[in-house]
Amino acid sequence: MKLFVAGVRGSTPAPGSAFVRYGGNTPCVAVSDDRGTRLILDAGTGIRRVPEVLGSSPFRGTILFTHLHWDHIQGLPFFSSLDREDANANLIVPEHQDPLGVLRQVMSPPYFPIDPTEMRGSCSFASLEEGDHQIEGYEVLARRVPHKGGPTFGYRVSDESSSFAYISDHNPAAIGEGPDGLGDYHQAVMDLVEGVDVLIHDAQYLASEFTSGALFGHATAEYAVGLAEKASVGKVLLFHHHPDRTDDELDAVGSQLQRSGLSVEVAKEGEVLDVSR
Repeated sequence: MKLFVAGVRGSTPAPGSAFVRYGGNTPCVAVSDDRGTRLILDAGTGIRRVPEVLGSSPFRGTILFTHLHWDHIQGLPFFSSLDREDANANLIVPEHQDPLGVLRQVMSPPYFPIDPTEMRGSCSFASLEEGDHQIEGYEVLARRVPHKGGPTFGYRVSDESSSFAYISDHNPAAIGEGPDGLGDYHQAVMDLVEGVDVLIHDAQYLASEFTSGALFGHATAEYAVGLAEKASVGKVLLFHHHPDRTDDELDAVGSQLQRSGLSVEVAKEGEVLDVSR
């Protein structure tokens, strides 16, 4: 199982020369194996890069959303591998929502010229509950995590040999302070993370920014590393970078948070990650 990291930025795209090495597109990760690329997590502006792994093939599979904030859906109408007659996708949103209805709220006139049903690919729409699911041949555990502004899921994705957790937006401080004052290692997140080969986790803020950052429903990079250590994770990929955090600043974050016995990496747009220890 391999991951194509197509978008790493949080909240809004970050264009400009200060954001070239890590990338400025918003969240999207494509999952591939020897059967191709059939599962995509989130559809931020990074989804425009997924054709790099699909080549000339159409997308035929599932797009699984963590939640429906702008930065996680705004790339959908620009996903060229879906906007073609021979493509098809099942778009799945978190619990208790009308998936087509909520997507239409932001992707339809007067906010956008077409709605999701008018893309040339064939799309179906579904809502997912917490629990264990089989999606595109993968075992997927969905658990609700605290994040301001609508139901938000983290996912654990496994095949017969490897696993990763994808927790793109997470405010653990809403559960409690936790041992380091940065948020609780609560049961839902531990269920998702325990023993995975790779953890992709929200790292929008730093501990020094935590007082103000907590108001916006995200985690710190330090929390993500601490969670990975507690859960015996093989590698943690710091993700959902603040839109103002430059390449040089992200270099410094990666250097400062290295730990013995744990691989700590700062997510870079365009990288391909092999999910194995």
